[in-house]
Amino acid sequence: MDVSAFDFHLPPELIAQDPSPIRGASRLFVLRRDTGQVEHSQFVRLGDYLRGGDLLVLNNTKVFPARLLGRRVPSGGAVECLLLRQLPTPNSQLPRSGGSRTSEPPSEPERLGVGALGVGSSAVWEALVHSGQKLKPGARMLFEGRGIQLHGEIVSRHFHGRRIVRLWTDAGITLMDVIERIGHVPLPPYIKRDDRPDDRERYQTVYARQRGSVAAPTAGLHFTPELLDELASRGVERAEVTLHVGYGTFKPIRAAQVEDHVVDPERFVVPAAAADTLTRAGRERRRVVAVGSTTCRVLESLEVGPDGRVTETSGEATLFIRPGHTFRLVCGLITNFHLPRSSLLVLVAAFAGRERILEAYREAVERRYRFYSYGDAMLIL
Repeated sequence: MDVSAFDFHLPPELIAQDPSPIRGASRLFVLRRDTGQVEHSQFVRLGDYLRGGDLLVLNNTKVFPARLLGRRVPSGGAVECLLLRQLPTPNSQLPRSGGSRTSEPPSEPERLGVGALGVGSSAVWEALVHSGQKLKPGARMLFEGRGIQLHGEIVSRHFHGRRIVRLWTDAGITLMDVIERIGHVPLPPYIKRDDRPDDRERYQTVYARQRGSVAAPTAGLHFTPELLDELASRGVERAEVTLHVGYGTFKPIRAAQVEDHVVDPERFVVPAAAADTLTRAGRERRRVVAVGSTTCRVLESLEVGPDGRVTETSGEATLFIRPGHTFRLVCGLITNFHLPRSSLLVLVAAFAGRERILEAYREAVERRYRFYSYGDAMLIL
């Protein structure tokens, strides 16, 4: 299928640059898959469209401040580093923190990186480096803030501006704690402003727990603790999975044909409690409603046994959901409005039908819905 089949006109002023003044005050576009019926509502009225026994599945990943702003060493020129993915190695190769190393790079064994996210004072990351064309392997960077220094070195260069960078600190705390303190919120590229202190709270779901994403699972940004409590009081069950959202969520489809596109792998975990809850919901033929495309990818990546059993699992989600996909677990989807020609729009079209989704998007534009991460929401049942 040609990628142009997933294009639509979007006035730039409808791309939300800021969250709604109050969390949960967004609009809600409701679309029925079976009839094509459309309703316009508010997200706080989500419970009017769900029913007791529905299973709401959330992605509890947490965004970390992955955008580092610093300078090149020794020239002093500005440099920006967006951390994408930490490269794991055995913890035994970690250096000890608190030593005298402040300007010397890690030793050769440490060049391989670290194990668990945030452990130790040195790590190797895949990153996007702005002005990276000027930074060859061996080039140094320095990031500072709140009296803390974070050192960096370019290890290697790769395609589409990606680099392997080595980071280390002598601050006496873990590298991840340093990043948390001096890093900036990695707002999406279509938000044309610098991050603000309030983004640390608003570009994060209220149920975020597992640190590791460079982009928020934005469908979940609309939920408040009060709404979650209300849904529970109505008999809506809840389960949590984890998928750490990578920068690939913004990756355009560069191929002419949708089928030739490859999505970037993203790490996910489905714990035993969620697997058991999904198993029960399936056996009892209750609706499973995924909150966001990330949750949808996790659920549709799972193996379901002949007896309906879903098992605890973890791995990398590589599934590209496109028209023709048979949905096995997901019965409903809460999602934001996505970019033209994006893999996320293709996923939503696979769930609700391409023509139906494009017609809904045209109506959303006419009614001035807000688009993308800080925009309004859509419920597809």
